[in-house]
Amino acid sequence: MTIREELEQRERTFLSPFAVCSADTKGRERPMEDCPLRTAFQRDRDRILHCKSFRRLKFKTQVFIAPEGDHYRTRLTHTLEVSQVARTLARALRLNEDLAEAIALGHDLGHTPFGHSGERSLNRLNQNGFRHNEQSLRVVEVLENGEGLNLTWEVRDGILKHSGSLKPATLEGECVARADRIAYINHDIDDAIRAGVLREFELPQDLLRVLGETHGQRINTMIADIVRESQGKEHLRMSDPIQSASDEMRAFLFQHVYMDRWRKEEEQRCDHVMEALFEYYMEHPGKMPLEYVEISYRDGTERAVTDYLACMTDRFALRTYQQIFVPVSFPVI
Repeated sequence: MTIREELEQRERTFLSPFAVCSADTKGRERPMEDCPLRTAFQRDRDRILHCKSFRRLKFKTQVFIAPEGDHYRTRLTHTLEVSQVARTLARALRLNEDLAEAIALGHDLGHTPFGHSGERSLNRLNQNGFRHNEQSLRVVEVLENGEGLNLTWEVRDGILKHSGSLKPATLEGECVARADRIAYINHDIDDAIRAGVLREFELPQDLLRVLGETHGQRINTMIADIVRESQGKEHLRMSDPIQSASDEMRAFLFQHVYMDRWRKEEEQRCDHVMEALFEYYMEHPGKMPLEYVEISYRDGTERAVTDYLACMTDRFALRTYQQIFVPVSFPVI
């Protein structure tokens, strides 16, 4: 018996009846020989962790665009925090922790530069619209390595359905969808206070009494409530008081952080950069790297340009804009 088979046997013994056992995966789009050491979901986690799209997340905005401070969240640190919360939920509910971790690590691979500002720009510019969860799926199915990562069906389903109204097919996918919201509600409060956009005393006191006064207390309250309310259930849920307080805190962030006036001017600049690059590459598709030129022949120029811009980091997008549109200064002789 291989180590992988021992792990699969252990899953069948220990995991909840509502969990997905690795040996029961619906499989991959292309056949692969089994790994003697790792289960299918462990292998997916490793493939995501080692891909280029994952490494680029460290230079993509979470909320604060191209921050100079060392302690602001980026798309990468957000992903790691989501992974931690998802694994905690999965472990406590005896779900497949490896599946939850793989989904969490891959859920934002398709996110744009400049955070949701960049996402809104591409959604406006592309006639078919743009959603980062769909782009994340495209990254792992098509773009990475020129042929995708060939992940299991369950991981791809969780990546696609981690946000919006789509319901993941697995409880592990639901763990990631819940973890994503828990993570950003709490770390965005922390970053907004660090940036001076919010001050501690401005946070809704009635919600703090329910959720907790500190960052750690609020996360613990939300996780513990989900575990308590979801034991032995077919779907994850929060109790009504915690769900209501969490939703109200999220609404508070939208009003005072995500959509507040301080962001408008900065987001207009980001939108200008995205629009200028989009129009330039639509007119000059041959200026893109070869892999995107090939996509333009196969899937159309608009699809290729969207893929190229979505993969950019904040700093690469700004540097590319400068190289194309900003005149070069020559020294005076």
